[in-house]
Amino acid sequence: MKVFPLAPHENWICDRFVDELVSYGPFECVKDPQDADVIWLVADWCWQNIPISILREKIIVATVHHIVPEKFGVREKYEFAYRDQFIDLYHVTYDGTKDFISNLTNRPIFTQPFWVNQYLWYTDNVDRCSLKEGLGIDPNVFLIGSFQRDTEGHDLKSPKLEKGPDLFCDMVEKYHKLKSQDNVHVEVLLGGWRRQYVMKRLDGVGIKYHYFELPDLDTLRKMYNSLDLYIVAARIEGGPQAIVECAAMNVPIISTDVGLARTILSEDSLFTPKNIELAIPSVTAGYNNVSRYFIPHGFENFEKRFLELFNC
Repeated sequence: MKVFPLAPHENWICDRFVDELVSYGPFECVKDPQDADVIWLVADWCWQNIPISILREKIIVATVHHIVPEKFGVREKYEFAYRDQFIDLYHVTYDGTKDFISNLTNRPIFTQPFWVNQYLWYTDNVDRCSLKEGLGIDPNVFLIGSFQRDTEGHDLKSPKLEKGPDLFCDMVEKYHKLKSQDNVHVEVLLGGWRRQYVMKRLDGVGIKYHYFELPDLDTLRKMYNSLDLYIVAARIEGGPQAIVECAAMNVPIISTDVGLARTILSEDSLFTPKNIELAIPSVTAGYNNVSRYFIPHGFENFEKRFLELFNC
């Protein structure tokens, strides 16, 4: 079976998924959609890059990463309905997205987290204190991490509320107060685009942060492995990838109950903004759960569902 995976070419996670599928996946991946048996819209928002004539004649799988209901208006509903006529199967990473789009389509939907590339996300052999020093950070601080985009692009001021940057800052402030009782300083390690909202909030309360906007993968691994805690504070997510990456690298992480959090993390590691003090990161549970999706096992359900479509 020949598969054409549609990448966004935006230097984002979907481009990496496509590269990994080509390198490690079970399919023969082709570069021309006309040559494919199945077209996989890994970046479903780029679906119009495929000619309508090809969409009509091929088997089409569309991945819907997540939908923010407050941002899903009349235009978005119209586009979804129009595209739906070409789709044979929807793929989502967690059931929350499935519940939402099941009201918009009669097409089959299957839930499956993406595979996890353990060749990229692994525990560094260097100790945490040395990694902090290598990043220019005091090894004695309690370091909290957040590597994502969380400010709206139209003004670089407004928080992207579905990502929860306001909640993240609230939680950092709580940890700052808790740790100060033991004379431990809290600092924050930030990565990703558009962190202006968080930086302004932290500046306002005098909490020191370190920012690496677009680190390469080697630096990003060091950033993860230097952390005492990673906090996911999102309100709506399809992943986020930080959950699987932290779990694969045995990085302590706590999260709101979004996306893959309940699939990968222990119940004790989930929190609401009111009970953050009770959340306990469990690196053992996270690693044991995420390892089920390591390459090549993480491809198995995709292969099964694609073959079912192809053989119908």
